[in-house]
Amino acid sequence: MQAVAGGGFLHHVELWVPDLARAERSWGWLLTRLGAEPFQSFEHGRSWRSGDTYVVLEQSPALTGDRHDRRSPGLNHLAFWVDDDLDTLVAEAPAHGWTLLFPDRHPFAGGPDHRAAYLEDADGYEVELVSSPGTRKPPQPS
Repeated sequence: MQAVAGGGFLHHVELWVPDLARAERSWGWLLTRLGAEPFQSFEHGRSWRSGDTYVVLEQSPALTGDRHDRRSPGLNHLAFWVDDDLDTLVAEAPAHGWTLLFPDRHPFAGGPDHRAAYLEDADGYEVELVSSPGTRKPPQPS
């Protein structure tokens, strides 16, 4: 089976959130900073699109809980490439509801050859912002 349409295999991701307004403040800021554009707006949700892929935030009336637990079976995190300055995004993130995870190992919490930031929003969703190849390299030991 081959991917169709836009050439990729991921069409969209839909996250059910307990508070749409709060999610819009954090996710809307992040997705826009990463180059996505507002795409859809409906009674219980919003989406942002980049190319042929989009992310939907929905406060569904069918929700059974009020917090996402990334350590339970299911979605752990979403990872995004970052062409922009990773350090600037990390510095701006707290003002938009994101907390830096693993600050003692940042920006190499994923290992010495993987420069990334791991952020968590107020509802427990995690994102990994992966620095594009060719951006800053880890410091070399002396």
